[in-house]
Amino acid sequence: MTDTPCIFDIPRNCWAVENADKASVIIDAENYFRHLRHAMKNAQRRIILIGWDFDARVEMYDTEHEPEGPLEIGHYVDWLVKRNPQLQIYILRWDTGAIRSIFRGKTIITLTRWRFHSRIHLKLDSKHPIGAAQHQKMVVIDEDTAFCGGIDITDDRWDTRAHREDQPQRIPPNNADAGPWHDAAMAVQGEVAKKMAEFAVNRWKIAGGTKMIDTVAGDSWPDLLEPDFRDVDVAFSRTQPKTDDQEAINEIEQLYIDLIASAEKYIYAESQYFASGKIAAAIAARLKESGGPEIIILNPVVSEGWLEPEVMDTKRAQFISALMDVDHENRFRVFHAINEAGSAVYIHAKVVIVDDRIIRVGSSNINNRSLGFDTECDLTIDAGNDTIDRERIAHIRNDLIAEHLDTSVEAIEQVLARTGSLIKTIEQCRSDGTRLRDYRLPELDDLREWVADHSLLDPKNADDNFAGLKRKRRWRKWIRRWH
Repeated sequence: MTDTPCIFDIPRNCWAVENADKASVIIDAENYFRHLRHAMKNAQRRIILIGWDFDARVEMYDTEHEPEGPLEIGHYVDWLVKRNPQLQIYILRWDTGAIRSIFRGKTIITLTRWRFHSRIHLKLDSKHPIGAAQHQKMVVIDEDTAFCGGIDITDDRWDTRAHREDQPQRIPPNNADAGPWHDAAMAVQGEVAKKMAEFAVNRWKIAGGTKMIDTVAGDSWPDLLEPDFRDVDVAFSRTQPKTDDQEAINEIEQLYIDLIASAEKYIYAESQYFASGKIAAAIAARLKESGGPEIIILNPVVSEGWLEPEVMDTKRAQFISALMDVDHENRFRVFHAINEAGSAVYIHAKVVIVDDRIIRVGSSNINNRSLGFDTECDLTIDAGNDTIDRERIAHIRNDLIAEHLDTSVEAIEQVLARTGSLIKTIEQCRSDGTRLRDYRLPELDDLREWVADHSLLDPKNADDNFAGLKRKRRWRKWIRRWH
């Protein structure tokens, strides 16, 4: 194996590269909530939660272990500060998104109680252009352990890795099951967590939060979480839109492009959207090469939201159609995950795995918003020539594919060793073809194509059409009363 230069390039495609004593990829929200609860319980002085959404009513079920403390996250926060008189908890969430959640059930009662609590601090993050979102999903515990990924502590996130049709614990507080849901996050401990704590404190300050207490290193690693990696460097990359007093940061977009360019055999990606022209162009360049890498993307069948299917899915169809035209060696595939009952599994994970060398997990999707307009953060490990770490990255990728095909990771590894192709492995292991279905191009009418082309919901920057909707200003003035 020849030496390969590290993909990380500060400040071009990441903000910092720091060592992690331990790092683990956590798949699906049952596992995430289990390990998050354990880490929060181990906190000594400070917990910082940063999210797109936060629903205090969410119950963090655990079907494998008996959880300690209340299941409901709001009561769990109360329990944590009661049992540890030194603990301070800071919750930062997107301001505009608070509109739809502030009147959920008893949420307003919980928020009012916390507003007057001396050690629970709430802040709504409005430091972004009109129409943009605070989309980072981070939890940082002391200066020791941190989580980053696609999972908010909110409704419609909890699911097991089986994604079964009949899953009573998946019923959210509003009793409307959103159906099977797939997600991912990464946990890290060590110097990289300390750097993430620095970032989180600064984000709280930028949003207008009061000075946080100082904290200590501690040891808050989750008791039940076995590390995938030890003593490994981890890069922290960001998207930050330009504002009057902040420069634009596009590290995440550049890292996507660099990852695609560096692939030798495989690119495996899971993303809620596929709607970025720059990423599609980078993929097209690799497909035009002779003998280039296989590129596999998992997407949901349809996007969420009142306008998203008309924009994100139409853009996706346009880009995939163009990529199919240059895919002369049949190396590009887009799949949807389906459970045992034939229901679509919603892909909310944001994962990129290149060969058996690089794994990236974070909050960013493959769309314009994530690459330039919303605030995002991702973690990436480049195993380089380390044989053990490369084996772990390959195992995580194969384990994800096994989850979606409802088979064992050993079965995936055996077929992959024989075929040397991820595409052929998926085709052979899905047997009846119902567990990972091929994406099919839809018929596009003129209106849907116009909506997609005009970036109404997927702006690239603050000058795009959707970003200029002034009604957002009225919403912000109203919700700021709850700061």
